[in-house]
Amino acid sequence: MKPSGIITLTTDFGLSDPYVAMMKGVILSINPSARLVDVTHQVGTGSISQAALLIRETFPYFPEGTVHLAVVDPGVGSDRRLIALQAAAHFFVGPDNGLFWPVFRDFEGTRVVHLTQSRYFLPSITHTFHGREIFALWRLTFLSASRWSPWAPPSKISRN
Repeated sequence: MKPSGIITLTTDFGLSDPYVAMMKGVILSINPSARLVDVTHQVGTGSISQAALLIRETFPYFPEGTVHLAVVDPGVGSDRRLIALQAAAHFFVGPDNGLFWPVFRDFEGTRVVHLTQSRYFLPSITHTFHGREIFALWRLTFLSASRWSPWAPPSKISRN
């Protein structure tokens, strides 16, 4: 699958602080030609179910090879897993907290990996902003990936 160069962003960050801009800055520092699309940053705080429905309803309208980042993560800093999915010729990156369950459920052959390779994280990781420090960098991995196989083996994901 050829990457489209498009990255969508779905978060509960709101618009009154610099967090969305920080994530975009990380992405654009590494890939200035990335095309960023804001799906929404107004998901209710911690509303995993709302975000999951938005992701499932929105992603089919983007070209194949689009990377969809979602950061609605009440468990940030905990031991919850960080995951990536490949489904319906799209990539998804975010926490394993139920955000991607509708995609996983609805598309046969969905592949899931745990994001454990720290070389794709920023050098300094806090317990409060994995969207900037981990997920933003993993999205770029997908943009340059020609195959899924180099990553960890497929696994299950959370339904929360």
